[in-house]
Amino acid sequence: MELLSRLFRNPTGSFFLFGPRGTGKSTWLRNHRSHAVWLDLLDPESQRMYQARPERLKELIAGQPQLKDVVIDEIQKVPALLDVVHELVESDKNLRFVLTGSSVRKLRRGSWNLLAGRLGIANMHPFMAIELGESFDLQKSLEMGLVPLIWNSDNPEQTKRAYASLYLHEEVQAEALVRNVGAFARFMEAISFSHGSLLNLSQVARECHVGRKTVEGYLNIVYDLLLAFHIPVFTCRAKRHLVAHDKFYYFDTGVFRSLRPAGPLDRLEEIEGAALEGLVAQHLRAWIDYHPSDVKLYYWRTKSGSEVDFVVYGKDVFFAIEVKRSATVYKKDLRALRTFKDDYPEASVSLLYMGKERLMIHGIPCIPCEEFLKELNPKEQKVPI
Repeated sequence: MELLSRLFRNPTGSFFLFGPRGTGKSTWLRNHRSHAVWLDLLDPESQRMYQARPERLKELIAGQPQLKDVVIDEIQKVPALLDVVHELVESDKNLRFVLTGSSVRKLRRGSWNLLAGRLGIANMHPFMAIELGESFDLQKSLEMGLVPLIWNSDNPEQTKRAYASLYLHEEVQAEALVRNVGAFARFMEAISFSHGSLLNLSQVARECHVGRKTVEGYLNIVYDLLLAFHIPVFTCRAKRHLVAHDKFYYFDTGVFRSLRPAGPLDRLEEIEGAALEGLVAQHLRAWIDYHPSDVKLYYWRTKSGSEVDFVVYGKDVFFAIEVKRSATVYKKDLRALRTFKDDYPEASVSLLYMGKERLMIHGIPCIPCEEFLKELNPKEQKVPI
């Protein structure tokens, strides 16, 4: 299999590398840190050994004085190693550590705060369309998502269905993060209806038959496992009354599709609309993390109901995007963007749709979604709008 070049920015010193399972962290590191000493904490024997004696890491490094790079894969499995790494970072400035993790839940204890101040933090995301090049297929992406583990599988559909079970078994059940795994599984399904929407935790709690506080705890677990993210409302220089709640997204549209139940009463266009919005969201999120400037992702929604799906704001970057699944653009589709532009004339605004041609309607560019995703490049300051 050809190794794709990722647009992930490689920090120069020691760093944490976070990302959900299957996003390519280990593959990337084995290609870029091929001479490093490697601790695979998913290996049961290694996990037991370092849980019993985390200081063994110092002995391993002392036995190889020429060593420069150390990779500890899935550091959350043995959080006690953070104390040892902290000591080694302080005592030997020539050593470079890369600590990967698919969960941050157990890392917020002990020396995490001190160590996080000395190590950089980077994130690995699912594939971007530009990384796949000619292999990118919009329809496949909407159905399978862009997690490398799933995309490169011989049987993507089967791997996609098994992905959530992998997390439930290896991260949730094995680590005893919840008492009732069945209720947590129902929660993951129920909250899939909120993908791309404002969260109503009371409604989710009723569907799961658990208390609201329990749902809040479940939601924090999903965030800690990096399976989902939320984006806040853009309030800078607000001229209108805005909503206060965040929007929720699973980190990959394929994972969303695998968890979102579909029956005869479900409209396919609703599911596919949420999938398309999520696909754009994960691309923007990756673009921001791989981009050299400090940029953040928001959405905009007034209490009267005008909504713009995404606002990207930072130094020298300010643009707003509305996403429509339709292959035809109507004037009413541009109403929210025109309202946003009235409030923020400095912003660039555009609409992404499923058509094939670039249009200009009422001064607003309407861009084919596939074209936008293929041209979105973190190495370039300008976005294709």
